[in-house]
Amino acid sequence: MNPKITDSSYNYDKAFEINKQNYSSLRKTDPRIAEYIHSALGSAKTVLNVGAGSGSYEPDDRYVVAVEPSATMRSQRIANGKIPAINTKAHSLPFDDNSFDASMALLTVHHWSDMEKGLNELKRVTNERIVIMTFDPDSLKDFWNAEYFPEVIEIERQRYPTVSHLESLLGGSCDIQKIPIPLDCIDGFQEAFYGRPEKFLDKKVRQSQSAWGFLPEGTEDRIVKRLGDELTSGEWDRKYGYFRTQPTFTCALRLIIWHK
Repeated sequence: MNPKITDSSYNYDKAFEINKQNYSSLRKTDPRIAEYIHSALGSAKTVLNVGAGSGSYEPDDRYVVAVEPSATMRSQRIANGKIPAINTKAHSLPFDDNSFDASMALLTVHHWSDMEKGLNELKRVTNERIVIMTFDPDSLKDFWNAEYFPEVIEIERQRYPTVSHLESLLGGSCDIQKIPIPLDCIDGFQEAFYGRPEKFLDKKVRQSQSAWGFLPEGTEDRIVKRLGDELTSGEWDRKYGYFRTQPTFTCALRLIIWHK
């Protein structure tokens, strides 16, 4: 059995520094996914974005405060014309109780060193609702890359908390939404390329997906070569070619909406 993957073993600033010229161009706000997030925020006028990264999916029509501990991501926010982010972590938010109508944490909770304390902090500073975007580890196997990149899927499965665990930590009333991913999704997480497998052959694309950084040396080249060989031979298309024209793919992407 593989040891438990922890994000403390991974240097995010170093990883993003390697690809800083490309990260923002590869991990953009997809407007179709943004509609789900902004709808989930309801009528909230003030929003806290924790683990805000480079600013993807922040609504333009509300007052937003961003929190981001990575210096590289904070600098990318400035380059993207986003508001500067406060340098702090989820488990130590410098805000009064009920300071914000809503809080959001998008593809970030698996990075937190103390998830329970971080979620409690979000509950403390939020007056109405919390919106969390994450991947359901129990559904990761339903994507074809589980055949080609099982090591990556296992890393992701260990990193992401289960939906039931997040519900338990949040307590109260939670709504769970499955988010369909469009074929031409412009946010470059792994499932975004369900119909464009050649994208995984691009090192820059993989560098914008943090799970690859946990692989043992030599593993990445080996598993990517297998995909490349089957794309060249036509084997991938024989097995999965229908994905190239499938308008959407609903797999592991989830919104968890907590109501106070």
